[in-house]
Amino acid sequence: MSGDATRPDPLPAGADRATLRRLERRMYRRLDVIAASRRLVESIPATVQIVVAVVVSYSFAHFVLGHATPLLSITVVLTTLGFRRDARPRRVLDSAVGILVGIVLSELMVAIVGHGVWQIALVLAVTLLVARTLSASDAIAAAAGVQGMLVMILPVPAGGPFVRSIDGLVGGVVALLVTALIPRDPRRIALRDARGLVSAVEQSLASMIEGLRDDSEPAASLGLERLRRTQSLIDDWSSSLETAIAVARLSPFLRRHLPALRRQAELQHAMDLAVRHLRVIGRRVFFLVQGGGARPEVAELLVQLAGAIAALGATADARDAGALARPRGMLEAIAPRLDPAVILPGAPVSEGVIVMLVRPLVVDLLVATGMTADEARELLPPV
Repeated sequence: MSGDATRPDPLPAGADRATLRRLERRMYRRLDVIAASRRLVESIPATVQIVVAVVVSYSFAHFVLGHATPLLSITVVLTTLGFRRDARPRRVLDSAVGILVGIVLSELMVAIVGHGVWQIALVLAVTLLVARTLSASDAIAAAAGVQGMLVMILPVPAGGPFVRSIDGLVGGVVALLVTALIPRDPRRIALRDARGLVSAVEQSLASMIEGLRDDSEPAASLGLERLRRTQSLIDDWSSSLETAIAVARLSPFLRRHLPALRRQAELQHAMDLAVRHLRVIGRRVFFLVQGGGARPEVAELLVQLAGAIAALGATADARDAGALARPRGMLEAIAPRLDPAVILPGAPVSEGVIVMLVRPLVVDLLVATGMTADEARELLPPV
């Protein structure tokens, strides 16, 4: 108390709140700038791809085919490619086909019913319904509707109504070619997603370890909450990895990366299973900490597990299978000790359950290093 009396008077409460608000606004502005800068850098490959595709599509339709204003050759490219995260060739093809169906259908209906307000309503309704029948994607149906409305509103070009369908076909073909020949290198996106998930798992384990060591319920709760928020990270990594593999199969420039991408797919599957196990472990840790008392032995087990997961996550961009030797060695050192009687002699069942839950987790991680499931299980002690 005497030490408090010698301190200078604190700032008034209002001044404190104002200062905190200023700091908070400054922090959010800084984060916004960082996020905007990241978006800018990450959008450069897609922007180059789209610009090249638009120029090629327009030039072919205008200079080679002789179309005066090949607007749809541009709009189809922009709509088909865009800045979508999932740029798999199959998705690009589906989008192009859906949009072309909308254009051709609109051209046919214009030839039958002509132009007008009620014709716009009829053509739009039919185009949307047909597009929804052909594809489950909302975006493809909307894109088909937009292109169909351009057909309805714009005057018929020289050369006949189906010139616009040819322009749309040119745009779709160019979009597919550019996807293969000027890929956006989705490997980088997949690797970033991998690092994001591994980092989230490491932070979750760190909170759980803190909760066990310091008997901290808030830390254990934070670890569990972080694990519950990882599903979007898993889904993003799965999507970007599927895109990377699909583009690498098609692109002659990325095909050499297929083995590394397939290894990363095995790692993604293992991390998906690991997170599912860790959520269950996180709930057990939270309930255990609620009972009171530090559990340093359980915390040490999670420390070793966290190190192995970090080492395994670091192999996401490895080009050879030899990089898996380190995490495999760490996991092989953990597996033979996974017996509650060894790690927690005399401990209650509530603590031993956590050790038992770690066993299938370690097996899944060992499989990701190249072991078979039977080989991994043989490392576990009988219980």
